[in-house]
Amino acid sequence: MSKPVYLLSTSPHPDAISVNSLEITLLKPDINFSEYDYMIITSKQASKALQQYDSSEYVCKKALCVSTQTAKSYEDLGGEILEVGDGYGDALTSKIKSYPRNTKWLYLRAKVVASDFVEVCRNDGYDISEIVAYESKCSQDILDIKVDNGSVLIFTSPSSVKCYLKRHKINELDMVIVIGKTTGKALPFGVSYRVSQNASIDSCFKLLKDNYKLT
Repeated sequence: MSKPVYLLSTSPHPDAISVNSLEITLLKPDINFSEYDYMIITSKQASKALQQYDSSEYVCKKALCVSTQTAKSYEDLGGEILEVGDGYGDALTSKIKSYPRNTKWLYLRAKVVASDFVEVCRNDGYDISEIVAYESKCSQDILDIKVDNGSVLIFTSPSSVKCYLKRHKINELDMVIVIGKTTGKALPFGVSYRVSQNASIDSCFKLLKDNYKLT
C-alpha cells in the first residue's frame, strides 16, 4: 500500500503504524464481589484492573462482555462468560433486560464512558452498580504523531478520535475507518468515513482491504 495506514488504538496491528491512543491508569477500589450475581465488562482494561485482586474473589462471577475480544481478556483470567455482545455498549441493554430485574450487576467501567446503556436499564428498574476501575488520558504518542495528508486513519474508540483532534485535523484526502457507529459519531460533522462490519480491529482491516484499493 502506498498510503500509510495509522491505527489509533490501545492495541497494535502488524499492518499499520500503530499509535497508542491512551495512557491507562488502573484503579483498585474496594469491591465486595459477593454482593453481585454477574459482572459487566466492556473493555480489556477492566480485565487488567481485575488482576489487582485475588482471582478467587471474582472468577466465580460470570461476565456479560461487550465483544469477543473483551470476553477473551476475562477468560484469560480464569473467568466464565455469561454472554457476549456485538461490540457495542448500547446493544447490552437487551441482554441485561432478558434477566430478572432483581439480578445484581457489577459494571467495571472507565471514568468516562460513551454509552448510556446503564442509565437506560436503571430507568427500567434494573439493578446495576457502577464502579470506576480505570481512567484514561490522551497519550503523548497520539498528540505528537505526524500524519501526512492522504493517509488511512483507523479509529477504534470515541476517545481515540477526541485525542487525535486535540492537535490534528482530518484532511479531505484522508481515508477514515471507524470500529463502530459510536466512534463514527465522535468525528467532526462532514467527515466521510466507513464503519467496520464487526467491532474489531481485524474487521477494520478487512474493510480496508475489500473497499479501498490501495496500491
